[in-house]
Amino acid sequence: MQGTRVRALVREDPTCRGATKPTGRIDKSYPTVCGHTGPVLDIDWCPHNDQVIASGSEDCTVMVWQIPENGLTLSLTEPVVILEGHSKRVGIVAWHPTARNVLLSAGCDNTIIIWNVGTGEALLNLDDIHSDMIYNVSWNRNGSLICTASKDKKVRVIDPRKQEIVAEKEKAHEGARPMRAIFLADGNVFTTGFSRMSERQLALWNPKNMEEPVALHEMDTSNGVLLPFYDPDTSIIYLCGKGDSSIRYFEITDESPYVHYLNTFSSKEPQRGMGYMPKRGLDVNKCEIARFFKLHERKCEPIIMTVPRKSDLFQDDLYPDTAGPEAALEAEEWFEGRNADPLLISLKHGYIPGKNRDLKVVKKNILDSKPTANKKCDLISVPKKNADAAGVQNEAKLDEILKEIKSIKDTICNQDERISKLEQQMAKIAA
Repeated sequence: MQGTRVRALVREDPTCRGATKPTGRIDKSYPTVCGHTGPVLDIDWCPHNDQVIASGSEDCTVMVWQIPENGLTLSLTEPVVILEGHSKRVGIVAWHPTARNVLLSAGCDNTIIIWNVGTGEALLNLDDIHSDMIYNVSWNRNGSLICTASKDKKVRVIDPRKQEIVAEKEKAHEGARPMRAIFLADGNVFTTGFSRMSERQLALWNPKNMEEPVALHEMDTSNGVLLPFYDPDTSIIYLCGKGDSSIRYFEITDESPYVHYLNTFSSKEPQRGMGYMPKRGLDVNKCEIARFFKLHERKCEPIIMTVPRKSDLFQDDLYPDTAGPEAALEAEEWFEGRNADPLLISLKHGYIPGKNRDLKVVKKNILDSKPTANKKCDLISVPKKNADAAGVQNEAKLDEILKEIKSIKDTICNQDERISKLEQQMAKIAA
């Protein structure tokens, strides 16, 4: 939707509130997901499986959960897998946009770990890039790069597989309060932060030249951190400030001034947090372009963004093909260096969810000889003498195992013969 601005009308749709399920106060004994021993700091639904969610906690662990297809009837206390590798609390979890079972986590140990959830392994460990707390991490469109904002006021664009900084901007925002940075579909980076005078700012950057921003806007002097939510299909960014009672939204175009203010949704109560519905969960018949779940002190409220249209026909300009639930790559392919854009689906006839596959974790044998790509380091060669000795030892063990297997087979054959004879005797007695 580049170059064509969309003015969205905000309204509350009561049909959204739980759809066919009742709304209102939930029972105190309502089942929950409760396996962490400390507060949960971040969650992220898997883009390739609507039943799988990852959580990061103050207990220094990442847990991956499989929610039953029809929802919870009992509290869920056993995760599919526990990922342990951080030495301090885990404040960020983010699934890879196109590769199945690839999960990123970032902790207060200033470390980013990228996991293969299918094997429960940490395959990439970026522990020497950030010297201060990481505020947020964002994947680019095909998952080949990540961008981060951190307490040292730097915005970094990183190639995680090469463990290299591709681009970097010091003091992207000069204020002392937290920043946020996200990738846009065209590869540019959008940031929010504060000026030296504590004014809230938003900026657009080209990673090929981060000396000066492509666009920079100052907004107000509120002290809530601006959280950006991005829709790549309409090129709209929604800014939700912590403690604010409003949502501002902007369209990003390739024409100056590049960041166009559209409108503001205002309500009476401040937001403590915000959730964002994936595009395939929206009601295309009502021209719904975004749905938020606003967390209040005591409730969660849906907020719907719609574009008023007179026609009942499918609005192609509002709903270009969007990222579907199928992964474009397997985890192993991505770790080996392959990239792929998201696999797109049409929403013209609505989204009909398919059967989700169960998440299965197959942990590798710790004696597996395949080295993990954990850090940039040279492989230390094993002295030939030691290698030869190890080979002889392994051959001896193998011979021992083969003998044991042969012995078991012989025992089974003898037992079969004995059983057969006993059956014949029983048959004679019965006759």
